[in-house]
Amino acid sequence: MATVRIAGTGLTPFGEHPGRTGRDLFAEAGLTALDDADVDPDDVEHLFYGNFMGELAEHQGHQGPLMAEAMGVQAPATRLEAACASSGVAVREGVKTIRDGEADVVVVGGAERMTDMGTTGATDGLSIAADDLFEIKAGMTFPGAYALMASAYMRDHDADPDDLAHIAVKNHDNALENDKAHFQTAITVEDAVEAPRVATPLGLYDACPISDGASAVVLTSEEYAAEHDLDAPISVTGSGQGGDHLALQERETLWKTPAAEEAAAEAYAEADIDADDVDCAEVHDCFTIAEVLATESLGFFEPGEGLAAAKNGETTRDGSLPVNLSGGLKAKGHPVGATGAAQIAELTELLAGHHARSDAIPDASVGVAHNAGGTVATVTVHVLEHDGGVDR
Repeated sequence: MATVRIAGTGLTPFGEHPGRTGRDLFAEAGLTALDDADVDPDDVEHLFYGNFMGELAEHQGHQGPLMAEAMGVQAPATRLEAACASSGVAVREGVKTIRDGEADVVVVGGAERMTDMGTTGATDGLSIAADDLFEIKAGMTFPGAYALMASAYMRDHDADPDDLAHIAVKNHDNALENDKAHFQTAITVEDAVEAPRVATPLGLYDACPISDGASAVVLTSEEYAAEHDLDAPISVTGSGQGGDHLALQERETLWKTPAAEEAAAEAYAEADIDADDVDCAEVHDCFTIAEVLATESLGFFEPGEGLAAAKNGETTRDGSLPVNLSGGLKAKGHPVGATGAAQIAELTELLAGHHARSDAIPDASVGVAHNAGGTVATVTVHVLEHDGGVDR
């Protein structure tokens, strides 16, 4: 199996970008990634681009070639849509394309412009990732859906929902030094516990913000990286994808996420690792309960034990397994089409020692990215490894 190297990364700040278009945001991220990689746009052989709501937010479909043009790339370009996992799927397609020998240089990434839609418009737009016939028409929103998942988890494990506050506090604290993060403000446990309820048991600080932003990653083959003397010490050694019923009522339980378990099993097997080998992780915490479900599905904790991990200091910066050192979706932000590739970009910088929070993991060599779509009906998991080729 061909080795896939990460040669460069690019992120816009996540947050509010009034008046900017998706193509403008992605051009910034894509050109930054190419410059970081020291790769000429003419060498790019394919672009895989993740976007969820372009038709609703910007009345724009067929965005693949549009984004290639925006960043000066003349190559086949494909848009992929898998709700909030759109650019995670784009990363996976790029990895497979290089592994299969079809290309030596691929750009993967995504973008979303959401804040111009307003809270009501963005919430309505996001809801189309659920089952329209049986969920949306019944009044389902994603805060409500994750509240159902959280309530079922608390009931089955006799758990305290106030423990979710520690996850929010941890991720806000991690984002303080991330200049790309939407929220760079600290909160307390009391702030989170006492905040207005969005959908019980979830409060305001349990939910990620509505964000604009873009991400891009340059992937290359091992041969291309060596031939062009690229500084690319991070490789993608495992890639997995899992799926589940779209609607919650079709699932065996409301809180288990078997799609994540499937994706993790595939990615771990490809990388020849297990959960105990992972040094840090970026997981899809659109709501604090989602971080709990992710860490359990990835095998870091047994069912029922992930909720207290932040409270116990296991997933904090100085814990045994730091989770969401970027701030996660919760504080870094969640422009949905950009999130999956942004996780890869953050992990790359963390493992290479170039991130503001790399000091928390000075000896880390294995990182895992978990990107989920909808109520975890689509999941990608990627394993990134540092080969020790540069002095950190």
